[in-house]
Order: sequence, then C-alpha cells, then structure tokens
Amino acid sequence: MDKKLKLRKSERRELGALVRRPGTSAGLARRAKLILLSADGVGFNEIRDKLDCDVRFIQRWRERFAEDRVAGLVAMHRGRAAYKVDARLEARILDWTTKRKPADGSTHWSCRKLALELGGISHSTVQRVWSKHRIDPARLDRYMATNDPDFEAKAADIIYLHPPQHAAVFRVDEKTHIQALHRLDQCLPLSPGRAERHGFEYFRHGTLSLYATFNTRSGEMLGKTAKQHTSVEFVAFLSDIVANQPAGKEIHVIADNLSAHKTQAVRDFLSAHSNVSIHYTPTYSSWLNQVELWFAKIERDVIARGVFTSVADLARKLMCYLRLYNKNPKTVAWKYFDPTKHVPARDAK
Repeated sequence: MDKKLKLRKSERRELGALVRRPGTSAGLARRAKLILLSADGVGFNEIRDKLDCDVRFIQRWRERFAEDRVAGLVAMHRGRAAYKVDARLEARILDWTTKRKPADGSTHWSCRKLALELGGISHSTVQRVWSKHRIDPARLDRYMATNDPDFEAKAADIIYLHPPQHAAVFRVDEKTHIQALHRLDQCLPLSPGRAERHGFEYFRHGTLSLYATFNTRSGEMLGKTAKQHTSVEFVAFLSDIVANQPAGKEIHVIADNLSAHKTQAVRDFLSAHSNVSIHYTPTYSSWLNQVELWFAKIERDVIARGVFTSVADLARKLMCYLRLYNKNPKTVAWKYFDPTKHVPARDAK
C-alpha cells in the first residue's frame, strides 16, 4: 500500500489555491493536484490514470514535496553555464567585421555570412560579439560635414545674433519639389492593432515650393507657395516680409547659401532696402536655420501621408496648416554644448 502524505492545513489551502487559480501554469497545477491526491490516500495507479502520467513522475514529485514541501513543486533546472567567447576569437570577429568586406561583393557582413567565412563558429557567437560591442553592420547612418573655413564665426553670427531691441530676425528658407500625390487606392483607416495603410499606386498632379520664414521673437510663420524656386520668387518673398513689418524697421534675415539667394536681383533688393540685412549659414550647415525644424514638422504632419487632388489642393492645405499654427506659435531656444566636456556652455534664444 502506498505511503500516505501528511499535509498541514496551510499547505492544503495553498495547494488547493494553486489548482484553482487561473494564472497557475498547467504543470504546477498538475503537480499540486498530485500531492493532494496522495494526501487523500489515492494510490499510484489511480493517480496515474487521473493525471495521465507514469509512476516515476509520481514518485519524483512526492520526494521533492517531502524534501522542500510546496516550494519543491516549482520546476527548477540548473541549465547550462553561460557561454563565453574566447578573447582571441572575439578580437578576430571584430577585426573581420570592421576592416574587411565579404568576398562576394556585399557591402557589409551578416552574422551567418561572417560565421561561415571564419569557420568553426556559429552565427550566434558572431551576434553575441556584435551585441556586446554595439555593432550593427546592417545599419547605415549619414552625416554632413561642413568645409567652410569660417564655420565658427558664421555659426556664432546666426545662432547668437543679438539685434537691436526693436529689430526683427527672420529665418528664411524654401521647401522645394513638394509633390501633390493623389492615392489611387482607398486609404484604410487606423484601427486597433493596425496602422493606417495606403496603396502603393498614386498619381502625381505636379509640384510646388513653399517659402516660409520663422520669426525668432514671436515664433510666428509667414509663408507662400510658388511653382518655382527662383531668385525672382525669393526677392518677392523678401518683399512680403518687409511689407509685414513697420516701415523702416531693422530686419535681419538668415538664409542658406543657395545660388538663388545671392543673385544680382537680391543685391539690388538689399541696396533698395537699407534696413534689411542677410546673414548666410556656413556651407553645408543649413541645419543651423531654425525654420528647418518647422519644415520637418509640416513634413510629418501634412505632406508625408497627405492625399492631394491637385496642386491647388496641396497649396490650400499647406497654408491652412500654417495659419492654424500661428494661433499658438512657439519659439526655439538654442543651446550650445561643448562636445569635449558634454556640459552646456552657453544658452541663447
């Protein structure tokens, strides 16, 4: 006759709760039920039939319970020791990853391709080394480096420009070649568990350019659309800026080095308006122009996922967005960080 297990009242309650609780894993509930049946005097053969197990399973868990009580019913295994990559192998993987290219002409390694090339190691080992050193050969980032020898002076001029108290500073630029794309397939709306979906077919009605200026003092935007981005259009936009300011007010304009911004027509305009000065960003440094932040915003909010039935529809939606933005404009606070110290060195607005 099988030896009957003896349970304390607290243990019986705990085991019963494990059997009834919905969140208990099936394995743990099965082992708890085994102990309860054994404590009730049920024999091995009957337990085997009820739980669809063998005698060895019953004996093993009875012994675990007798030794550690309820805690012994939690399945535990030692597992295997953590895999450690040999230092020489790690150095070899890093050397091949950073200094060599695949022989098949690929531009970068995959973990399986490098493991096959090195031989005798698994792709998991390669991936472990990459993860440890935060290397991702499949990732590509781009950068733009200025070659302007006067970068520091020009950057300081436009970032920390301190005009007279009653002067106005405008950051000016144009967003060119904005496409009026009309989606030919029905756009499927956002729903729980699904992102908004657009079909891949579209019809392009045409393009236009958006001229915009950012008032650094108020955060307001002034904009206009144009079919082209020529010097004539740029001068016309400068005229709009002047027209929106009190007569004779000192105006500083920040612009990039586009050739259309430096023509004879622009010089003639500056000669005719002595109160207007243009400050140019350093070469390849248009990101210093604050209006680019607003262009990124309108790209995300209106253009990237927009559906436009015509160029006129595109222009109408762009200007509508600009007008609504001006109801609650926001200024931009510049902050300079010394990259050698990672400590804020100077603040400016």
